[in-house]
Amino acid sequence: MKESFAEQAAALGASGALFGLDIGEKTIGVAVCDPARMVATPVETIRRKKFTPDAQRIALLAGERAIAGIIIGLPLNMDGSEGPSAQRARAFARNLPKVIDLPVAFWDERLSTAAMERELIGLDTSRAKRAEKIDEMAATYILQGAIDRLRGLAAES
Repeated sequence: MKESFAEQAAALGASGALFGLDIGEKTIGVAVCDPARMVATPVETIRRKKFTPDAQRIALLAGERAIAGIIIGLPLNMDGSEGPSAQRARAFARNLPKVIDLPVAFWDERLSTAAMERELIGLDTSRAKRAEKIDEMAATYILQGAIDRLRGLAAES
């Protein structure tokens, strides 16, 4: 049985900057939120190499920003099942503690990339610029959804 987001969120604490990660086959989109967890903003897109250098880059960025936890987008299938992309995100999260000791929570990211693609098209962004920015924008979308939910959970308690 997988923990719910609310159960995972408890480990993130009540405040502090968080990273949002969109883990893809070729890239990792990285976003950050402010310590009050109000607004997510894009940071960068990491070109995937191997796990260790990818995780070390995340650790370096996290150290520069005093990150308190990490939200990883979980790309579920439309029926809620987990396919290869979700398994890849879970495997990345399982290995992350070898490089960086921060709590991790998963956020359902269905359609995040599609939503950001539509947004960038709406802003008349060129195809090349969209390709360059889509992963960090998807990470921003994932993180914003998660921090909005965290505020909701805090209000409920």
